[in-house]
Parts: sequence; C-alpha cells; structure tokens
Amino acid sequence: MKRLAAALLLLAATPMAQAIEEPKYTVVRAYDGFEVRDYAPYVVAEVLVPGPEAEAGNQGFRILAGYIFGGNRGERKIAMTAPVTQAAATRIEMTAPVAQAEADGGFVVQFMMPSAYTLETLPEPLDPRVRLRQVPGGRFAVIRYSGSWSQENYRQHLRQLATAVDAAGLRATGKPIYARYNAPYVPWFLRRNEIWLPLS
Repeated sequence: MKRLAAALLLLAATPMAQAIEEPKYTVVRAYDGFEVRDYAPYVVAEVLVPGPEAEAGNQGFRILAGYIFGGNRGERKIAMTAPVTQAAATRIEMTAPVAQAEADGGFVVQFMMPSAYTLETLPEPLDPRVRLRQVPGGRFAVIRYSGSWSQENYRQHLRQLATAVDAAGLRATGKPIYARYNAPYVPWFLRRNEIWLPLS
C-alpha cells in the first residue's frame, strides 16, 4: 500500500489529476449502510498482476499509468479517472489470452477510460500486458467508507457489506471489487473508498 501511495503521488502532481471522471450509475435503492447501484457500461484499460493482494494495486497502477502517460501508439496522454479498481482475476470476465493466466490466480487492476473514448478510438498500448475492454456494467451492492487503504480496513467493511446484503435478502454473485478514489495526499479521514459486490 505504501508503494501504491507513492505511485499515486506522481499522478497527483500532474494536471490530469484535475476534474476526475467517474463511472456513471443510478442508485436503485439506499439501504442502511450501503446502496444498490446500476452501473452503465464503460471501457477500461486493465492488467492482470500476480499479487499478493496488498501489492496488486501498486503493481497494476504502475503499468496502467505508463499507458495513460503516453505508453501507447501516438504517445497520447489520456486523462486519469476514478476509481482505481482491483478484483480477483477469477471473477473478472476475460478474453481467452488472459483467461489462461487465471490458472495461477492474481488480480485485475483497472482504470476506466474517459467517456470520450471508445475501444476503436483509444490508442493501442505499447505494453502487451495492458488490455482494453468494454465492461458491461451491471447491478452492485456498494459500501462507501473512509480511512486507510489497509487490508484490515478493507476486510472489516467487506464483512459489514456482506452481512448487510444477506440481511436485505439480496444475493451476491461474485467476488468483491475494491475501488479507491483519492490521491494519497488526501487525509485518511476524507478518503473515499468503496467495495462493490455484484448482485444477481
């Protein structure tokens, strides 16, 4: 997590850290402690990294930051968006070349691409590990919380979300997606962190 924070500091120092775009969603229902949201489809740049879990965000961020900072055909700069997401690779929809790598586990780290781009207009990554993909969107139970990016904080809120989803009579259909919205200079008590659980 400390190395992820260092990488995000590099991003925060650039003009692209301004006016951050986020995925579009509608709130279906607000429960006590979490929301059910319907997310619209969006395009991502993503990379499969080995982990461990606490290091996956840092591993993926470095690779994806290289792509949006000009590591692509045409050396085009692409604006940063939020959040940076991370999920276990086995629960992410992948095409065949990456699906083979899932046998060894790992994590998928994603940057949403600005909505002005499509798969056809995004520049081709120079790093073969970076993939561009359309995410279909869908319905998620989402808990929002502040605090550090520690695994303890994450797991505490994941347990809270899972318990609340079960109590509401909802059914989770996949593993959680960890979403981080802020640069590391933002005080821990002002940070926006989220966990998204796919729902049936």
